[in-house]
Amino acid sequence: MGALDGVKILDLSSALAGPYCTMMLADMGAEVIKVEPPEGDVSRSWGPPFIEGESSYFLSINRNKKSIVINLKSEKGKEIVLKLAEKCDVFVENFRPGVAKRLGVDYETVKKVNPKIIYCSISGFGQEGPYRDYPAFDQILQGMGGLMSITGEPGRPPVKVGIPITDIAAGMFAAYGIVCALFYREKTGKGQYVDVSMLDSQVAWLTYQAGRYFATGEIPGPIGSGHPLIVPYQAFKTKDGYINIAAGNDNLFRSLCKVLGVEHLADDPRFNTNPKRVENREELVKILEEIFVQKATGEWLELIRKAGVPCGPIYNVADVVNDPQVLFRKMVVEIDHPKSGRIKVTGVPVKLSESPGDVRLPPPMLGQHTVDILKFLGYSDEDISKLKDEGVVK
Repeated sequence: MGALDGVKILDLSSALAGPYCTMMLADMGAEVIKVEPPEGDVSRSWGPPFIEGESSYFLSINRNKKSIVINLKSEKGKEIVLKLAEKCDVFVENFRPGVAKRLGVDYETVKKVNPKIIYCSISGFGQEGPYRDYPAFDQILQGMGGLMSITGEPGRPPVKVGIPITDIAAGMFAAYGIVCALFYREKTGKGQYVDVSMLDSQVAWLTYQAGRYFATGEIPGPIGSGHPLIVPYQAFKTKDGYINIAAGNDNLFRSLCKVLGVEHLADDPRFNTNPKRVENREELVKILEEIFVQKATGEWLELIRKAGVPCGPIYNVADVVNDPQVLFRKMVVEIDHPKSGRIKVTGVPVKLSESPGDVRLPPPMLGQHTVDILKFLGYSDEDISKLKDEGVVK
C-alpha cells in the first residue's frame, strides 16, 4: 500500500515542473489523471531522441499516470474537467497566470464543485507580483534566480546547470506543498490554494550563497567546481581523468594530507584551519594539483577512501545508470510500454519502510485512458462516441 493510496489527482500540467510534481505523488500511490489537449503535452514533441515515436523526455517524467484528452476550449470539455475535479482530492495546473480562469477551471470555479479541493498552481513568477504575466522557461529562471551567476568558471560566459533544475525545484516544492495541504485537510476538513513559482523555488535554493551576501554585502560569483566556503572541496585533475575531493573539516584535511604524503601542510599556518585555507585557496590548490596528476583516478580513490576522506569519480550519465550502488538502490527501473516496448526510467528516490513508492504504470499514450475515465464519470458508449465526433475528447 502506497503512502498516498486513495488520493486522486487531476493533473492539467504539461512540460516539466507540473508533471514532475505529479510523478512524485503518483510514485507514492496517488492516482493521477493527466488531462492533455488534443495535441498532447508539449513535451511529447521534445526530441529527438524518440523511442518508437514516443519522446524520451516525456517518458522520463510521466510514469504512473493515466491520460485523457480533453478540449478545454469547449464547454463540454470544461464540464468534464469539473466533473473530474468533483471526484478528486488535488488539482494541479501550470498555465500562465490568468489562463485557468479564462478556461473556466480556476480555483474559485473548481472550489464551487469541490470545496475541499487542494488546488496547486505552478508558474514562473507566481500568481501575484509585477512579473506574474511574464512567460518563463527553466533557462530564464536559472538566470533570474541567480544560479547562472554562480555556476561555471570565473571570467567565462554564463553557464546553466545541465538539467532543468528550476522546473524540478518547483515541482518538488509543489509536491511538498500539496502533501502539507492534504495533511492540514485531514485535521481541519478544509481545502486550500497552493501557489508555487519557479523563481521562489530557486531563491529558496540559494541558501548559504544568499547568506554570504546578507552577511558581507559581497556578491558571490562562479568558482568552477570549487566551494566558496570550504577548501579543498573541488575536482582535481589526475593522470587519467578527474577526482572530486571534499575535505569538509580540519580532521579530514589532515587525513588527506597524510595520504598525499604532505602531512606538514596540515600544520602549515597558511592551511591549518578552514578559514585560512579559504583565504589561501589558490596557493593550496596549486600544491594539490601537482600531486593529484601523479596517479590515476582509481588509485587515488582506493587510497583516499581507505583514509575516510569523502571522494569520488566524475561520472557521465552512462556511468551513473550502470553504477552498482545506483542499481542496488533500484534507481533504474525497467517497465513495459505499449508502444515503445521495454524502457528504462529512473527509480523512486524516497525509500519508505512501511509504504514504499513504486513504478506501477508506464508513461501513458496520448488519450490512452480517455474511455475508461469517461466511463468512471458515468458517460455511456454513445455519449463518448458523440464527444469524440464533436472534438471534445480524443
